[in-house]
Amino acid sequence: MTTALAPVVALRGVERVYGKGDATVHALRGVDFDIHDGEFVAVMGTSGSGKSTCMNILGCLDVPTGGNYFFRGVDVGSLDDDQLALLRRHYLGFVFQGFNLLKRTSALQNVELPLVYRRVPRKERRERAREALRIVGLADREDHTPAELSGGQQQRVAIARAIVSDPLLLLADEPTGNLDEARKQDIIGLLQQLNRERGITIVMVTHESDMAAHASRILEFRDGRMVRDSTSPGGIHAA
Repeated sequence: MTTALAPVVALRGVERVYGKGDATVHALRGVDFDIHDGEFVAVMGTSGSGKSTCMNILGCLDVPTGGNYFFRGVDVGSLDDDQLALLRRHYLGFVFQGFNLLKRTSALQNVELPLVYRRVPRKERRERAREALRIVGLADREDHTPAELSGGQQQRVAIARAIVSDPLLLLADEPTGNLDEARKQDIIGLLQQLNRERGITIVMVTHESDMAAHASRILEFRDGRMVRDSTSPGGIHAA
């Protein structure tokens, strides 16, 4: 008899409160949802809706004030700082709106960085970084620095860096926010490809409904509450 894997992510009654007294802000109010292997989930909402706070909690960059966050069945609230660092390093990949690449470092070296922290031998990490760049379509740009790459290419390097360590969960925070329309379509298409062809579980925060429509599921936040959990028809067919 086989036992089904626990969801990659499970939030149960998660709350996040900042400040005290008149300055109290309820960023999250009793949020519940699961994310399973292979899903591509868009988290939507206007500024102040709670979507970024939710992303920070999923990425173990913030902790709930109340409720529980389970990662593959493990209560994240029970982990100490060292264990949280290991979880981020070995199971999570991050993509940011601002790319966050080292400016004087080649694309290949930027992609290698997570493997350096994991103490992967130099030869192996170089091979894996080259493969990650190939996957995102930049095999011929490995020696280029960020200044020698377009915005879309820089984001592709950032995505290669996020997937080089084979994360269980890829967290993308407004990954198309700094790009023009054509490059937005390129990046969202790449994320779809990684999700469909490689089975990478993705959570993407966005305020753009046309980008969210490419995901297979949309979670919408408003005033700290999740007000919508729906399957996106666009995520099934969009190129």
